Parts: sequence; C-alpha cells; structure tokens
Amino acid sequence: MTDRYAVIGNPIAHSKSPAIHAAFAAQTAQDLSYEALLAPLDGFAAAVAAFRTGGGRGMNITVPFKEEAWRLADRLTERARLAGAVNTFVFGDDVLGDNTDGAGLVGDLETLGCRLPGARVLLLGAGGAARGVILPLLDAGVARLFIANRTADKARALQAQFASHDVRGALGAGGWADAADAPYDVVVNATSASLSDEAPPLPAGLYAPGSLAYDMVYGRGLTAYLKQARDQGAARLADGLGMLVEQAAEAFTRWRGVRPDTAAVRATLRAALPPLA
Repeated sequence: MTDRYAVIGNPIAHSKSPAIHAAFAAQTAQDLSYEALLAPLDGFAAAVAAFRTGGGRGMNITVPFKEEAWRLADRLTERARLAGAVNTFVFGDDVLGDNTDGAGLVGDLETLGCRLPGARVLLLGAGGAARGVILPLLDAGVARLFIANRTADKARALQAQFASHDVRGALGAGGWADAADAPYDVVVNATSASLSDEAPPLPAGLYAPGSLAYDMVYGRGLTAYLKQARDQGAARLADGLGMLVEQAAEAFTRWRGVRPDTAAVRATLRAALPPLA
C-alpha cells in the first residue's frame, strides 16, 4: 500500500516540495505519494487530523503554521523545541514534531564548500528563521556565531535561550552596528528584508577573504542583500534553494530511513530560477 505524505500551508500552490519528494522517491525506489494541502487559516489542526486519520504517515509544514504545529505535536525533537517551530511531522502512535530547517542550512553550506568547524558566522535576524538554525550551527562546531538584529534585545534574548548549548562560548548578539566585531567566513541573512527587496543596514568590513554571503530567500535572483554583500566584499553568493532541498532530504530520511542524493534535484530546480548575477 502506497504511503501518503504531504506539505500543508496557506498559500501552498507555489510549493516545490511535491516535486522534490517525488524525485527523492523515484531515486530511492520508495512507494509513496506526496501532495500539497491548502489548510484554512483557522483549520490547521483539523486538516492535520483528517490527513492522519486517512492514513498519512508524515507531513511537512510551511507558513503560516510552523508555530501552531509546534504546539500541536505530542513530542518534540530538541532542535524543534528550541526553534519554537515545527516543519516536519512524523505520525505513529503519536505526533512527533521536528524542525529540519537548520540541518538543511548546514547541509547546504557544506555542499557549498564551507568548512563550519572553526568558522566565524554572522546570523542576521532574530525571528523564527534564525531561531531554527542556531542549534545546528553550534552543533556543527562554529567558532563564532554572532546574532545581529535591528532590535538588539531580541538578539540577546536568543543568545540567552541557547546559552546552555553554547559549550564553546561561540555565541554573541547585538544590533547591526555590533556585528562589526570581527570579519566573518559566512554571513547568513535570515531576515525577511529580501522579500521587499531591501537589505539590513550593515556596517562595512564584515566579510573575510573567501567569505560566503547566504540569503535564505530563493527564486529572486540577486537580492538587495546579495548585491550589498557583493559590494562590501563577499567572495561568493548563495541563495536558499539548496537549504530547501536539504531540509526536504532531512525530512525524507527521517520518514523513510534512506537519504536521497540531492545534487540532481538541486540542479533541476536551479536551472529554472534567475541567476545570482
């Protein structure tokens, strides 16, 4: 019997997840179906319950339901608990909530050739997107992880929240100007500024030789942030397409027990998007 999976959100028609998981299933010879479900803004829990009752084995969750999914889960992985958001459900005797976004970012950075152990990383933003990647970056062994945000107190609150996991004393936090603390090997834009074609007002001198500027937004070509990073000395630019594919692979692996090869899927999706130049 074919196992059923889905991605749920509102809106959802634009989602690339069905194509990604169909490719993973074909590659790994897994008998599954994967669909996109549009849930009413006030009907998320009911939609999840109906899918699970109908035999669903797992779900991905996208905006605006990740925090509601966190509250709905019976159990949480540690990375989901700290993120305050869930993007993956595993249905069994109960509902396990996981967050694969941070693993997706780390996986993409490694694919891009970033050596994270010992790296100096600047994380822009202190919202849900930033919160979901802090623990995986710390676990990857970065030497420095500075959280910069327009509201410095919000960044410092995140630093305090993750302090017990900061075994190497890597975490720092503050406002945009405080980010000038040191040059960075990787700068990750986890703000929503690129969605409105804006860039955070960052100080000069952030980018170390050979550095990577990474924007979690994808499909918009050279965003305002990536243009700014290029002008300020970033050696390489990347968007969040690879993170999308890698977080999907992490969820697929949790569900099916086999890890797909992401390279071909990434290349297919990349060919359909505007270039980063």
